[in-house]
Amino acid sequence: MSRAHRPLRVAMIGYAFMGAAHSQAWRNVHRFFDLELTPEMAVLVGRDAEAVAAAATTLGWAETSTDWREVVARDDIDVVDICTPGDTHAEIALAALAAGKHVLCEKPLANTVAEAEEMVAAAERARAEGVRSMVGFSYRRVPAVALMRQMVAEGAVGEIRHIRGLYLQDWIVDPEFPLVWRLQKDKAGSGALGDIGAHILDMAQFVTGQRLSSLTARTETFVKERPLVEQAGGSGGKLGASAAGARTGPVTVDDAAVVLARTDGGALATFEATRFATGRRNRISLEVNGSAGSLAFDFEQMNELQHYDHSLGDRAGFSTISVTEPTHPYLEAWWPPGHGLGYEHTFVNQARDFLVALAAGEDPSPSFADGAQIQQLLAAVETSSAEGSWQQL
Repeated sequence: MSRAHRPLRVAMIGYAFMGAAHSQAWRNVHRFFDLELTPEMAVLVGRDAEAVAAAATTLGWAETSTDWREVVARDDIDVVDICTPGDTHAEIALAALAAGKHVLCEKPLANTVAEAEEMVAAAERARAEGVRSMVGFSYRRVPAVALMRQMVAEGAVGEIRHIRGLYLQDWIVDPEFPLVWRLQKDKAGSGALGDIGAHILDMAQFVTGQRLSSLTARTETFVKERPLVEQAGGSGGKLGASAAGARTGPVTVDDAAVVLARTDGGALATFEATRFATGRRNRISLEVNGSAGSLAFDFEQMNELQHYDHSLGDRAGFSTISVTEPTHPYLEAWWPPGHGLGYEHTFVNQARDFLVALAAGEDPSPSFADGAQIQQLLAAVETSSAEGSWQQL
Protein backbone atom coordinates (compact mmCIF):
# COMPACT_ATOMS: atom_id res chain seq x y z
CA MET A 1 0.00 0.00 0.00
CA SER A 2 1.37 3.42 -0.96
CA ARG A 3 2.08 5.94 1.78
CA ALA A 4 0.49 9.35 2.20
CA HIS A 5 3.05 11.71 0.72
CA ARG A 6 4.21 15.04 2.17
CA PRO A 7 6.21 17.58 0.15
CA LEU A 8 9.72 18.60 1.17
CA ARG A 9 11.08 21.69 -0.57
CA VAL A 10 14.76 21.49 -1.45
CA ALA A 11 17.22 24.27 -2.24
CA MET A 12 20.52 23.17 -3.78
CA ILE A 13 23.63 25.35 -3.69
CA GLY A 14 25.95 24.58 -6.64
CA TYR A 15 25.10 22.86 -9.91
CA ALA A 16 28.23 21.44 -11.54
CA PHE A 17 29.31 17.77 -11.38
CA MET A 18 27.89 17.00 -7.93
CA GLY A 19 24.92 19.26 -8.48
CA ALA A 20 23.93 17.28 -11.57
CA ALA A 21 24.24 14.01 -9.66
CA HIS A 22 22.18 15.29 -6.74
CA SER A 23 19.55 16.75 -9.08
CA GLN A 24 19.11 13.38 -10.73
CA ALA A 25 18.52 11.89 -7.29
CA TRP A 26 15.98 14.47 -6.18
CA ARG A 27 14.10 14.04 -9.47
CA ASN A 28 13.84 10.27 -9.24
CA VAL A 29 13.99 9.04 -5.66
CA HIS A 30 10.23 9.14 -5.04
CA ARG A 31 9.55 7.50 -8.41
CA PHE A 32 11.33 4.31 -7.33
CA PHE A 33 11.07 4.24 -3.53
CA ASP A 34 7.73 4.50 -1.74
CA LEU A 35 8.47 7.39 0.60
CA GLU A 36 6.48 9.45 3.04
CA LEU A 37 8.32 12.60 1.95
CA THR A 38 8.34 13.76 -1.67
CA PRO A 39 11.16 16.17 -2.57
CA GLU A 40 10.27 19.27 -4.55
CA MET A 41 13.16 20.83 -6.47
CA ALA A 42 12.38 24.38 -5.40
CA VAL A 43 15.47 26.56 -5.87
CA LEU A 44 18.87 26.18 -7.54
CA VAL A 45 21.58 28.62 -6.43
CA GLY A 46 24.75 29.70 -8.23
CA ARG A 47 26.89 32.79 -8.67
CA ASP A 48 26.15 33.47 -12.35
CA ALA A 49 22.49 34.29 -13.05
CA GLU A 50 22.54 33.24 -16.68
CA ALA A 51 24.44 30.02 -16.06
CA VAL A 52 22.31 28.96 -13.09
CA ALA A 53 19.12 29.63 -15.09
CA ALA A 54 20.37 27.38 -17.90
CA ALA A 55 21.32 24.69 -15.40
CA ALA A 56 17.92 24.87 -13.72
CA THR A 57 16.19 24.28 -17.04
CA THR A 58 18.41 21.28 -17.77
CA LEU A 59 18.30 19.77 -14.29
CA GLY A 60 14.66 20.44 -13.44
CA TRP A 61 14.64 23.16 -10.76
CA ALA A 62 11.64 25.48 -10.42
CA GLU A 63 13.46 28.70 -9.45
CA THR A 64 16.96 30.12 -9.37
CA SER A 65 18.88 32.56 -7.21
CA THR A 66 22.38 34.00 -6.96
CA ASP A 67 22.06 34.71 -3.21
CA TRP A 68 22.32 31.57 -1.09
CA ARG A 69 21.84 33.56 2.13
CA GLU A 70 18.44 34.81 0.99
CA VAL A 71 17.40 31.29 -0.03
CA VAL A 72 18.55 29.72 3.25
CA ALA A 73 16.49 32.27 5.17
CA ARG A 74 13.28 31.56 3.24
CA ASP A 75 10.40 30.06 5.24
CA ASP A 76 9.34 27.82 2.34
CA ILE A 77 12.63 25.88 2.16
CA ASP A 78 12.94 22.65 4.18
CA VAL A 79 16.30 21.20 3.02
CA VAL A 80 19.56 22.81 1.94
CA ASP A 81 21.74 20.59 -0.25
CA ILE A 82 25.36 21.82 -0.40
CA CYS A 83 27.24 20.90 -3.60
CA THR A 84 29.85 23.66 -3.60
CA PRO A 85 33.66 23.64 -3.17
CA GLY A 86 34.85 22.78 0.34
CA ASP A 87 35.79 26.32 1.34
CA THR A 88 32.08 27.28 1.45
CA HIS A 89 30.65 24.20 3.19
CA ALA A 90 30.97 25.45 6.77
CA GLU A 91 29.49 28.92 6.19
CA ILE A 92 26.48 27.62 4.26
CA ALA A 93 25.81 24.69 6.61
CA LEU A 94 26.04 26.85 9.74
CA ALA A 95 23.59 29.38 8.29
CA ALA A 96 21.18 26.68 7.12
CA LEU A 97 21.16 24.84 10.46
CA ALA A 98 20.65 28.12 12.34
CA ALA A 99 17.69 28.81 10.06
CA GLY A 100 16.14 25.45 10.94
CA LYS A 101 16.82 23.72 7.63
CA HIS A 102 17.81 20.08 7.28
CA VAL A 103 21.23 19.87 5.58
CA LEU A 104 22.82 17.41 3.17
CA CYS A 105 26.46 18.40 2.65
CA GLU A 106 28.84 16.89 0.13
CA LYS A 107 32.11 15.41 1.33
CA PRO A 108 34.61 16.15 2.62
CA LEU A 109 32.58 17.90 5.31
CA ALA A 110 34.91 20.91 5.54
CA ASN A 111 38.41 22.08 4.69
CA THR A 112 39.76 21.94 8.25
CA VAL A 113 39.18 20.05 11.47
CA ALA A 114 38.20 23.29 13.21
CA GLU A 115 35.50 23.99 10.61
CA ALA A 116 34.23 20.41 10.84
CA GLU A 117 34.03 20.58 14.64
CA GLU A 118 32.10 23.85 14.44
CA MET A 119 29.67 22.19 12.03
CA VAL A 120 29.23 19.21 14.37
CA ALA A 121 28.44 21.53 17.28
CA ALA A 122 25.89 23.41 15.17
CA ALA A 123 24.34 20.13 14.04
CA GLU A 124 23.97 19.01 17.65
CA ARG A 125 22.26 22.26 18.61
CA ALA A 126 19.92 22.00 15.62
CA ARG A 127 19.21 18.34 16.36
CA ALA A 128 17.67 19.36 19.69
CA GLU A 129 15.14 21.33 17.61
CA GLY A 130 14.38 18.41 15.29
CA VAL A 131 16.71 19.57 12.50
CA ARG A 132 18.80 16.81 10.88
CA SER A 133 22.04 16.77 8.92
CA MET A 134 24.07 14.31 6.85
CA VAL A 135 27.35 14.23 4.93
CA GLY A 136 27.29 12.70 1.44
CA PHE A 137 29.56 9.67 1.25
CA SER A 138 27.64 8.25 -1.69
CA TYR A 139 29.71 5.07 -2.21
CA ARG A 140 28.17 3.66 0.97
CA ARG A 141 25.01 3.38 -1.16
CA VAL A 142 26.46 1.06 -3.79
CA PRO A 143 24.42 -2.12 -3.15
CA ALA A 144 27.55 -4.33 -3.31
CA VAL A 145 29.30 -2.16 -0.70
CA ALA A 146 26.25 -2.27 1.57
CA LEU A 147 26.10 -6.06 1.13
CA MET A 148 29.83 -6.27 1.91
CA ARG A 149 29.20 -4.48 5.21
CA GLN A 150 26.31 -6.84 5.98
CA MET A 151 28.39 -9.95 5.26
CA VAL A 152 31.31 -8.72 7.40
CA ALA A 153 28.87 -8.15 10.28
CA GLU A 154 27.52 -11.68 9.78
CA GLY A 155 31.05 -13.13 10.12
CA ALA A 156 31.80 -13.94 6.48
CA VAL A 157 35.49 -13.04 6.88
CA GLY A 158 35.89 -13.88 10.57
CA GLU A 159 38.55 -11.90 12.43
CA ILE A 160 39.65 -9.04 10.18
CA ARG A 161 43.39 -8.97 9.54
CA HIS A 162 43.86 -6.82 6.43
CA ILE A 163 41.97 -3.90 4.89
CA ARG A 164 43.16 -2.70 1.48
CA GLY A 165 41.69 0.33 -0.26
CA LEU A 166 42.46 2.06 -3.56
CA TYR A 167 40.97 5.04 -5.34
CA LEU A 168 42.75 5.69 -8.63
CA GLN A 169 42.08 8.38 -11.24
CA ASP A 170 44.15 9.98 -14.01
CA TRP A 171 42.39 13.18 -15.01
CA ILE A 172 45.33 15.51 -14.23
CA VAL A 173 48.19 13.44 -15.68
CA ASP A 174 48.69 16.06 -18.42
CA PRO A 175 50.86 18.86 -16.94
CA GLU A 176 49.02 21.31 -19.19
CA PHE A 177 45.71 20.59 -17.47
CA PRO A 178 44.68 23.94 -15.94
CA LEU A 179 44.79 25.04 -12.32
CA VAL A 180 41.11 24.42 -11.48
CA TRP A 181 39.76 24.94 -7.96
CA ARG A 182 40.31 21.31 -6.97
CA LEU A 183 44.07 21.96 -7.24
CA GLN A 184 44.00 24.94 -4.86
CA LYS A 185 44.17 24.28 -1.13
CA ASP A 186 42.29 27.42 -0.09
CA LYS A 187 39.24 26.18 -2.04
CA ALA A 188 39.52 22.37 -1.97
CA GLY A 189 41.25 21.81 1.37
CA SER A 190 43.41 19.04 -0.06
CA GLY A 191 43.89 17.19 -3.34
CA ALA A 192 43.52 13.49 -4.02
CA LEU A 193 43.55 12.96 -0.25
CA GLY A 194 40.29 14.77 0.47
CA ASP A 195 38.65 14.48 -2.93
CA ILE A 196 38.89 10.70 -3.35
CA GLY A 197 40.93 9.40 -0.40
CA ALA A 198 38.13 10.47 1.95
CA HIS A 199 35.83 8.04 0.16
CA ILE A 200 37.99 4.95 0.68
CA LEU A 201 38.72 5.84 4.29
CA ASP A 202 34.98 6.13 4.94
CA MET A 203 34.16 2.97 2.95
CA ALA A 204 36.72 0.92 4.88
CA GLN A 205 35.37 2.01 8.26
CA PHE A 206 31.76 1.64 7.12
CA VAL A 207 32.26 -1.90 5.79
CA THR A 208 34.36 -3.25 8.65
CA GLY A 209 32.86 -1.41 11.60
CA GLN A 210 36.42 -0.58 12.70
CA ARG A 211 38.05 2.83 12.93
CA LEU A 212 41.63 3.76 12.17
CA SER A 213 43.54 4.19 15.43
CA SER A 214 47.02 5.11 14.14
CA LEU A 215 48.64 5.83 10.80
CA THR A 216 51.70 6.94 8.91
CA ALA A 217 51.46 8.45 5.46
CA ARG A 218 53.12 10.19 2.55
CA THR A 219 51.67 12.67 0.09
CA GLU A 220 53.21 13.92 -3.17
CA THR A 221 52.57 16.68 -5.69
CA PHE A 222 54.01 15.59 -9.05
CA VAL A 223 53.15 18.67 -11.11
CA LYS A 224 53.80 21.77 -9.03
CA GLU A 225 52.85 24.49 -11.55
CA ARG A 226 49.88 24.60 -13.93
CA PRO A 227 48.34 27.07 -16.40
CA LEU A 228 46.04 29.61 -14.77
CA VAL A 229 42.37 29.49 -15.68
CA GLU A 230 39.18 31.47 -15.71
CA GLN A 231 36.51 29.41 -13.94
CA ALA A 232 33.32 28.80 -15.82
CA GLY A 233 30.09 30.05 -14.22
CA GLY A 234 28.66 28.23 -11.23
CA SER A 235 30.38 26.38 -8.43
CA GLY A 236 33.11 24.97 -10.68
CA GLY A 237 34.24 21.44 -11.33
CA LYS A 238 37.01 19.27 -12.62
CA LEU A 239 36.30 20.44 -16.17
CA GLY A 240 34.85 23.55 -17.73
CA ALA A 241 37.83 25.85 -17.22
CA SER A 242 39.43 27.81 -20.06
CA ALA A 243 43.13 28.69 -20.28
CA ALA A 244 44.11 32.29 -19.59
CA GLY A 245 47.32 32.67 -21.56
CA ALA A 246 50.58 30.97 -20.79
CA ARG A 247 50.86 32.11 -17.16
CA THR A 248 51.06 29.44 -14.45
CA GLY A 249 50.31 29.18 -10.78
CA PRO A 250 51.33 26.81 -7.98
CA VAL A 251 49.45 23.59 -7.27
CA THR A 252 48.93 23.77 -3.51
CA VAL A 253 47.38 20.34 -2.90
CA ASP A 254 48.62 16.76 -3.08
CA ASP A 255 48.37 14.73 -6.26
CA ALA A 256 48.62 11.41 -4.41
CA ALA A 257 48.56 9.96 -0.91
CA VAL A 258 49.55 6.58 0.54
CA VAL A 259 48.60 5.48 4.06
CA LEU A 260 49.61 2.62 6.35
CA ALA A 261 47.33 2.26 9.34
CA ARG A 262 46.12 0.07 12.18
CA THR A 263 42.48 -0.16 13.26
CA ASP A 264 40.97 -0.27 16.72
CA GLY A 265 40.10 -3.90 15.96
CA GLY A 266 43.75 -4.82 15.40
CA ALA A 267 43.72 -5.04 11.59
CA LEU A 268 46.42 -3.67 9.32
CA ALA A 269 45.17 -1.29 6.63
CA THR A 270 46.69 0.25 3.53
CA PHE A 271 45.21 2.98 1.35
CA GLU A 272 46.23 4.72 -1.85
CA ALA A 273 44.56 7.71 -3.46
CA THR A 274 45.93 9.28 -6.63
CA ARG A 275 44.87 11.31 -9.61
CA PHE A 276 47.99 10.19 -11.52
CA ALA A 277 47.24 6.49 -12.12
CA THR A 278 47.45 6.63 -15.91
CA GLY A 279 44.63 4.61 -17.48
CA ARG A 280 42.57 4.44 -14.29
CA ARG A 281 39.55 6.63 -14.84
CA ASN A 282 37.69 6.00 -11.58
CA ARG A 283 38.87 2.76 -10.01
CA ILE A 284 37.70 2.22 -6.44
CA SER A 285 38.50 -1.06 -4.77
CA LEU A 286 38.23 -2.40 -1.24
CA GLU A 287 39.36 -5.81 -0.01
CA VAL A 288 38.98 -7.27 3.46
CA ASN A 289 40.93 -10.41 4.43
CA GLY A 290 40.09 -12.31 7.59
CA SER A 291 40.48 -15.61 9.40
CA ALA A 292 37.40 -17.14 7.74
CA GLY A 293 37.61 -15.65 4.24
CA SER A 294 37.81 -12.52 2.13
CA LEU A 295 35.52 -10.02 0.44
CA ALA A 296 36.58 -7.80 -2.46
CA PHE A 297 34.79 -4.97 -4.28
CA ASP A 298 35.85 -3.12 -7.43
CA PHE A 299 33.76 -0.19 -8.66
CA GLU A 300 34.64 -1.05 -12.26
CA GLN A 301 32.36 -4.06 -11.66
CA MET A 302 30.08 -2.24 -9.27
CA ASN A 303 27.24 -4.80 -9.41
CA GLU A 304 29.49 -7.63 -8.23
CA LEU A 305 31.08 -8.70 -4.95
CA GLN A 306 33.86 -11.29 -4.68
CA HIS A 307 33.72 -13.75 -1.76
CA TYR A 308 36.27 -16.36 -0.65
CA ASP A 309 35.07 -18.92 1.93
CA HIS A 310 38.13 -20.44 3.65
CA SER A 311 36.06 -23.26 5.18
CA LEU A 312 35.71 -24.93 1.76
CA GLY A 313 39.31 -26.13 1.91
CA ASP A 314 40.65 -27.53 -1.36
CA ARG A 315 37.39 -26.54 -3.10
CA ALA A 316 37.65 -22.91 -2.06
CA GLY A 317 38.01 -20.10 -4.57
CA PHE A 318 36.72 -16.59 -5.06
CA SER A 319 33.09 -16.65 -6.14
CA THR A 320 31.19 -13.78 -7.74
CA ILE A 321 27.98 -12.58 -6.15
CA SER A 322 25.81 -10.75 -8.66
CA VAL A 323 24.40 -8.00 -6.45
CA THR A 324 21.17 -7.49 -8.37
CA GLU A 325 18.67 -9.50 -6.33
CA PRO A 326 15.68 -7.79 -4.66
CA THR A 327 16.88 -9.16 -1.31
CA HIS A 328 20.14 -7.20 -1.62
CA PRO A 329 20.40 -3.66 -0.18
CA TYR A 330 18.30 -1.02 -2.01
CA LEU A 331 17.43 -3.34 -4.91
CA GLU A 332 13.83 -4.02 -3.96
CA ALA A 333 13.08 -0.68 -5.64
CA TRP A 334 15.06 -1.14 -8.84
CA TRP A 335 15.23 -3.53 -11.79
CA PRO A 336 14.77 -7.31 -12.17
CA PRO A 337 17.74 -9.56 -11.22
CA GLY A 338 20.69 -9.22 -13.57
CA HIS A 339 19.86 -5.62 -14.53
CA GLY A 340 22.68 -3.62 -12.98
CA LEU A 341 22.75 -0.15 -11.49
CA GLY A 342 25.16 2.69 -12.32
CA TYR A 343 27.00 5.54 -10.60
CA GLU A 344 23.98 7.84 -10.56
CA HIS A 345 21.87 5.34 -8.60
CA THR A 346 24.13 5.70 -5.57
CA PHE A 347 22.83 9.26 -5.18
CA VAL A 348 19.21 8.14 -5.49
CA ASN A 349 19.83 5.55 -2.78
CA GLN A 350 21.49 8.25 -0.67
CA ALA A 351 18.50 10.56 -1.06
CA ARG A 352 16.25 7.65 -0.09
CA ASP A 353 18.14 7.09 3.18
CA PHE A 354 18.10 10.81 3.97
CA LEU A 355 14.35 11.13 3.35
CA VAL A 356 13.49 7.97 5.30
CA ALA A 357 15.41 9.29 8.31
CA LEU A 358 13.73 12.70 8.11
CA ALA A 359 10.27 11.14 7.91
CA ALA A 360 11.01 8.97 10.96
CA GLY A 361 12.50 11.86 12.94
CA GLU A 362 15.78 9.95 13.15
CA ASP A 363 19.40 10.90 12.54
CA PRO A 364 20.56 10.11 8.99
CA SER A 365 23.94 8.47 8.53
CA PRO A 366 26.73 9.34 8.01
CA SER A 367 26.39 12.25 10.42
CA PHE A 368 28.39 15.46 10.57
CA ALA A 369 30.30 13.80 13.44
CA ASP A 370 31.23 10.97 11.06
CA GLY A 371 32.36 13.54 8.51
CA ALA A 372 34.46 15.32 11.14
CA GLN A 373 36.15 12.04 12.07
CA ILE A 374 37.19 11.59 8.42
CA GLN A 375 38.44 15.20 8.47
CA GLN A 376 40.62 14.29 11.46
CA LEU A 377 42.06 11.37 9.49
CA LEU A 378 42.84 13.65 6.53
CA ALA A 379 44.61 16.08 8.87
CA ALA A 380 46.57 13.23 10.45
CA VAL A 381 47.72 12.08 7.00
CA GLU A 382 48.97 15.58 6.17
CA THR A 383 50.75 15.89 9.53
CA SER A 384 52.32 12.46 9.20
CA SER A 385 53.58 13.23 5.71
CA ALA A 386 55.04 16.58 6.79
CA GLU A 387 56.71 15.22 9.93
CA GLY A 388 57.53 11.66 8.84
CA SER A 389 55.73 10.43 11.96
CA TRP A 390 53.13 7.96 13.21
CA GLN A 391 49.93 9.70 14.26
CA GLN A 392 47.77 8.34 17.09
CA LEU A 393 44.08 8.99 16.53
